Amino acid sequence: MKRNSYGFNAVIMVMGLLFCISIAKADDARDIMDKVDQLQRKTADSTLSKARLSSCKFGKANRKVACVEKARVKLMESVSKQLGSEKKDSHSISILLEPASERGIGMLTYSYDDTSKDTESWLYLSALGRVKRMASGTGEDQEPVSLFGSEFTTEDMESGKMDEYDFKILKEGAFGEHQVWVIEARPKAVRLKKTNYSKVLFWIDKKRYISLKVQNYDKREKLLKKIMFKNIEQINGLWIARDTTLINVQTQRLSRMKNLEIAIGVDVDDEFLTQRTLTDFAYRERELEKLRQHIQ
Repeated sequence: MKRNSYGFNAVIMVMGLLFCISIAKADDARDIMDKVDQLQRKTADSTLSKARLSSCKFGKANRKVACVEKARVKLMESVSKQLGSEKKDSHSISILLEPASERGIGMLTYSYDDTSKDTESWLYLSALGRVKRMASGTGEDQEPVSLFGSEFTTEDMESGKMDEYDFKILKEGAFGEHQVWVIEARPKAVRLKKTNYSKVLFWIDKKRYISLKVQNYDKREKLLKKIMFKNIEQINGLWIARDTTLINVQTQRLSRMKNLEIAIGVDVDDEFLTQRTLTDFAYRERELEKLRQHIQ
């Protein structure tokens, strides 16, 4: 009986140790993603950027993904700012500069860390001269809000929301020239109601704490999107991806966002990130001229 008791106790100890290890790994994954999110929010705080956004249907040739049609190209100028006591809320606005036929079309987005608040978006149609409130774009019965018809959505560009996910390190190792953690984020019940993803995988650079690759899976656990971050450089002490490509494997379309100009830490008035900026051209240009002085 004694031997059996010792054996039982040993099993309990091993199970307890394994449980502690799994908890520690979960904590480590959350700590890593908190740091990634914190740095991401810093890059979006009081930031002005000019980017080229292109979209097309793609195909594969010689194992490479390439457009099989002429890409639709838009040039846009964006301003973003983090708000709240911990700067976990985000306000951003993007205005199209090109093509000429779409010049002045704008999109205003408010994202909140509060789990009870959905992301809010407004679209200004310059040809009609009116602002349209967009649906939150979350959940199974709604399509996500697209950024100017591209494969990028407001959900893909959110920061914060860390409390709405459970995180787990799946593996560690080399990814190109970098050592990474591959971390799985699974939405909790509160998030499942307002997301189109069943899980998200992140390839996180161990040195710079930035995403090098992201994969999003639909509600059937099928791969939906791949996002790759390239041309990463340091600006104002923060690592920024100048080139982001999103491949939607289900629609067979890709979108690429290339940052042409960027300034971080500029003085953005809260009033600028309102619907007034969408509709008041003179006000918008006056304020943008002040911000453009900071472009390096």
